[in-house]
Amino acid sequence: MYIFHLLRSFTPIHNPIGFGAADFVEIVLAALLVWMTLAWPSWIAERARGFAEKTLPCMLLLAILPVVLRLLLLKHYPIPTPDVSDDFSYVLLADTLRHFRFANPPLPLSQFFETFFVLQQPTYSSIYPLGQGIALALGWTIFGHPWAGVALSIAALCALCYWMLRAWISPGWSLIGGLLAVFLFGPLSQWMNSYWGGAISAIAGCLVFGALSRLAKKRRLRDAGLLGAGLGIQLLTRPFEFVFVLLSAALFFAPWLWKQRFPPVRIVARLAVVALLAFIPAVALTLAQNKQVTGQWLTLPYMLSRYQYGVPATLTVQPMPVPHRELTPQQRLDYEIQSSVHGKGPETIQSYLGRLAARVRFYRFFFYAPLYIAILLFLIRVREFRFAWVVLTLLIFALGSNFYPYFYSHYIAAAACLFILVSVAGLERLSRVSIRERPTGYEAARVIVFLCAAQFLFWYGIHALGDEEIAAAATRYETWDAINHGDPDGRLAVNAALARAPGKQLVFVRYWQRHLLREWVNNAADIRNARIVWARDLGREEDQKLADLLPDRTVWLLQPDAHPPSLTRIF
Repeated sequence: MYIFHLLRSFTPIHNPIGFGAADFVEIVLAALLVWMTLAWPSWIAERARGFAEKTLPCMLLLAILPVVLRLLLLKHYPIPTPDVSDDFSYVLLADTLRHFRFANPPLPLSQFFETFFVLQQPTYSSIYPLGQGIALALGWTIFGHPWAGVALSIAALCALCYWMLRAWISPGWSLIGGLLAVFLFGPLSQWMNSYWGGAISAIAGCLVFGALSRLAKKRRLRDAGLLGAGLGIQLLTRPFEFVFVLLSAALFFAPWLWKQRFPPVRIVARLAVVALLAFIPAVALTLAQNKQVTGQWLTLPYMLSRYQYGVPATLTVQPMPVPHRELTPQQRLDYEIQSSVHGKGPETIQSYLGRLAARVRFYRFFFYAPLYIAILLFLIRVREFRFAWVVLTLLIFALGSNFYPYFYSHYIAAAACLFILVSVAGLERLSRVSIRERPTGYEAARVIVFLCAAQFLFWYGIHALGDEEIAAAATRYETWDAINHGDPDGRLAVNAALARAPGKQLVFVRYWQRHLLREWVNNAADIRNARIVWARDLGREEDQKLADLLPDRTVWLLQPDAHPPSLTRIF
């Protein structure tokens, strides 16, 4: 613990020398890192390469590792609570599925329950597709909490990332790629500490891109089934980006058309049938959800929401309602993303390219800084069609997602394994470089891997061993780590107060004029039997109508814009 107190010198220090104890610690750690890199015993590398060839043990290790690491942080950082409107909508979807239905009956007095990303008519339902909701529902049913589904999806992603890489590069570098997935998408990631996820779409990408490479080599029915399943999962998770995945899969077989070297028609037909059979359940589930939620087989809930609500005015960029320093890291990130990518006026080529340029920096989510060197080395490999195809696929995702005015990393999550592939394929190429018969490139690649591990371990150590003072001083320098820090919105305190109150509760939420875009009105699938019902405050006379509809409840007034939020019992 003491060493992390020393690291507070990363913030401006006040001493006459200007060289604090933490600077000596940094020097020692840097020297230790260089020594470990250069003096790494060869027998460890040999055993690691041997272990990397054992597919199932490696996948099991990579699946367990992110979950165990996150569970070890629960003492300081409990299971994340739903925080933003997307989180609540996905939890509603999971709750609906746990009631064995795709949609809930419309609510009486639905004006009290209007909220982001939830339909009120013709049904009371989440607007999102089923994929993430199914994962949350499974975790909720098996382990008693929806976040378990998030953790399981991250475990599957890290394991399948290694499996996907095995079809592209050597086992040793595949294992390193799996570890990079743990670092990037594991215990400190936004994907593991929110309910809107990203891992399910990334799993789909692993299945599709791993199966494509295997099909090109061996043409097994199993791989065709995995291809179809991956396409189906992507359809269930990100229907718009499904088009990008499907187009990329078609382009992968372009050499067959160019060289006219098709496999026998009988083999192609069998592979296509198996892939189609694996894909059909996703289509059936999508159509069933459409019909039950919107009343139309071909109308997505998301599209009906856009038809009914458009893009809400509150989602456009507003003046910063509170001082920037008072926002949490995630709130600052949300506002920065909206400010960077929100389109104004008619679309032009110039505005399109400007938005694309603004988004480039958000691709840092998929790379640690030391890996930027690996990206340059990867470009050498694009002379091979398969690696040129990777670049083309990433361009398809970048250009295609740019048509939407907002951007988050999970929009292009299906390409996550390709970003990992770019990193490890570049490192593999670097490791082959030698100068005067000295394996200089191998040593450089090893240094980069150690730097990535050191970056992850540093931040993990801050979270695992640091106290609140250390976290407050250090986490301002985080980039994409999104672990829950404290209770900035006061949700935990309000929820705790309501949990202590006996019986059922009805909470009217009254926003102040300059409310920050944080929604509090979010409810369960079965509102009548829910212990806590959240409703918008529409005035005393109107509120009484809802109180009469939901009798035998303690009624509260919540003003979330007070500091701290004000929760007052009415009657």
